[in-house]
Amino acid sequence: MKNCILTLCFLLSFTTYAQKKDTSPESDRAYWANLCYKISAPVLSNMSKGELKKNMTVELSPQWDKRDISVTYMEAFGRLMAGVAPWLNLPDDNTAEGKQRKQLREWALKSYAHSVDPNSPDYLGWKGPSQALVDAAYIATSFIRAPKTLWEPLDQTTKDRYIKEFKSLRTIQPPYNNWILFRGIIEAFLVSIDEDADGFALRLAVQKMEEWYLGDGWYSDGPEYSLDYYNGYVMHPMLVEITEILESKKMYTAISSDLAIRRMQRYNQLIERLISPEGTFPAVGRSMTYRMGSFQPLALAVWKYGLPKTLTNGQVRSALTTVMKNMFSVEGNFGKDDFLQLGFVGHQPELADYYTNNGSLYLTSLVFLPLGLPADAPFWTAPAEEWTSKRAWSGKSFPKDYHESIKK
Repeated sequence: MKNCILTLCFLLSFTTYAQKKDTSPESDRAYWANLCYKISAPVLSNMSKGELKKNMTVELSPQWDKRDISVTYMEAFGRLMAGVAPWLNLPDDNTAEGKQRKQLREWALKSYAHSVDPNSPDYLGWKGPSQALVDAAYIATSFIRAPKTLWEPLDQTTKDRYIKEFKSLRTIQPPYNNWILFRGIIEAFLVSIDEDADGFALRLAVQKMEEWYLGDGWYSDGPEYSLDYYNGYVMHPMLVEITEILESKKMYTAISSDLAIRRMQRYNQLIERLISPEGTFPAVGRSMTYRMGSFQPLALAVWKYGLPKTLTNGQVRSALTTVMKNMFSVEGNFGKDDFLQLGFVGHQPELADYYTNNGSLYLTSLVFLPLGLPADAPFWTAPAEEWTSKRAWSGKSFPKDYHESIKK
């Protein structure tokens, strides 16, 4: 009887320990790194061998507009690299994360070469439809965000090929909306490496954004405002990075980088408040399938500029991590081969727009910019805190919000 009681106590204590062990969460950074690796590996492991087109399962919107499906591969690679570039810029170490990062970097450098090699099976659609301008812009953004790690190590032939391909896209006439920034960011990258650039395209991109500024941190996407997340997907980050490069080269810009950053930070204050107490955000507007890409300005601020004074590292990390877990714990975000599938949360093909394929979805990687900070940075070490709406809806004190014009 005594032995039975001892055995029962042992089993109960082991069960309690096991439950604690099984339910204890990974650190936030480890969760982010593992998820980023899971999203990145299928694209880069295949493309590094010239086998992305061969092995990637392509999924098209039910409303697909019949353009060449090869745009899928350029979208997947360009958008992914714009998000993971800062992380790959960190030095090597012997941690599990460091090994993931080193592997992705090695695959990425080989993939960059394949993407512009006309003899490679994974030569991308530079000469295809006008969509090439969009995803070339994200490739250029990846070089801007990690030049010493992703641009400088490339061999001269590959660099020359990129310069040629970027300049060849000048024949594409961008629509009168956020697309002018795609042209602008490519020209800004050329400026950053001291190549001849189209100054008119640069001036137009910044000037039109100034004309389309509505106030309170929001830009209109062209002459008419639409309620969606394109301020996050494109407008704030690209405008900030374009103006920084222009100022560094002492070129004229209608919006100073300081002004562009202050407007982005105001937007960040508002986008953080859209995260519900449960860790969700409104499914509004076109391109909902870009998932966490909505929070790119917040991620960019964390990585490069610091957060607005009204936000703390602990609250933003907790909010974004909770949203991430809510989104990616649902079955269907990934297919059987681990490529992303159409949807907002899970597999929801009916939400895809006429221009959306599953390569488009890699815009979600833009939330991972904070991984470019070392593990001991305050964003990763600060104690977890409740975010604004969580405090508000539990009856706790939280900062009141006010309109800001930010015209100068």
